Amino acid sequence: MAKAAAVRAPGRAHLTVLLSLVAGAVLAAAPARAAEDCLLVTDLETGRVLAKQGLCATRHPPNSTFKVALALMGFDAGLLKSDSQPVIEPPPDADLSRPETRGPQTPRSWMQNSVVWYSQVLARQLGAERIAHYLKAFAYGSENIGGVKGDDEPLARFWISSSLRLSPREQIDFLRKMLKGELPVSADAVRETMRILALDAQPAGWLTFGKTGSGFGRTAEGAVDRGRPFGWFVGFAQKAGRTAVFVRYTALDIPSPEPLGLVAKRQTLAALVPVLGAQAP
Repeated sequence: MAKAAAVRAPGRAHLTVLLSLVAGAVLAAAPARAAEDCLLVTDLETGRVLAKQGLCATRHPPNSTFKVALALMGFDAGLLKSDSQPVIEPPPDADLSRPETRGPQTPRSWMQNSVVWYSQVLARQLGAERIAHYLKAFAYGSENIGGVKGDDEPLARFWISSSLRLSPREQIDFLRKMLKGELPVSADAVRETMRILALDAQPAGWLTFGKTGSGFGRTAEGAVDRGRPFGWFVGFAQKAGRTAVFVRYTALDIPSPEPLGLVAKRQTLAALVPVLGAQAP
């Protein structure tokens, strides 16, 4: 794993201690044989880097972190009404392999339970032309919704280990633009999206919002490779008028016993305790 980069905090001694705490928090929870890793935390207003570890410029499929962008589109287009409406029933082709995805879902349960079929219903309602327009306006990574070889319906899967890709740095840029009102969506769309991203965790007393994402790489032939799992955790934390934006990406070259998005979430929440605790009130 790459050595932790500079964290801008007062005092050389304090800086050294904080770097050790951040690296320790991530390494303590990190899986063995990590193929690629990034942790990046920035200040919303200034863009100042509060913590950085690993390589953060390579693009990867967003998988379920794309739900943040999709929620903005849905609320802005009027397809999503609130955190509780619309209630949607699973379509006949829905993947119901996880118990929490079965039965009717709301926008909040869609986000909290990471319900793929709800995303697919919403993507079909938005349509390819409207989604492409939003992605270009968001400058969302590769902006590619064409899918990959073998996708029967690219519109329903382009973000799932497929053609749409963005880097951890681009995740940060997207979230900062959302929170600063710099995306071409309504203020209500941003507010409602934030509402369904809210988490119970409060590292160092900061209110936290975020979304995990888990998936697998592909072989040279284009098949999904379960021996190359990856995971994301993206979001932001707020306290006393300040906001910190964060991203965590991790990947392995061996199978994982659990989705790496959950691993990335645990790692990030642990690492945020010293990072956010060091920020002046």
